Amino acid sequence: DPRGLYTCEAGGKPAKLQVHYRMCQNCIEVDAATISGIVIADVIATALLAVAVYCVTGHDRGHLSRASDRQNLIANDQLYQ
Repeated sequence: DPRGLYTCEAGGKPAKLQVHYRMCQNCIEVDAATISGIVIADVIATALLAVAVYCVTGHDRGHLSRASDRQNLIANDQLYQ
């Protein structure tokens, strides 16, 4: 337990230091492997969410073929001027 009153003497002058130490009761120690696992899981979850959003919003469900949407502005036998 590092709490207490400490005395230091430098150059013939004593100095006192009061140390208060408090430990966290509900703290969890996290090592590098745990942090890297959390980061990798977050990246994978973000990628899966992006793919899901793209699949849901990226396609038109009403049109099977886009060929019917095209119109010729001039006939093929006419010359554009």
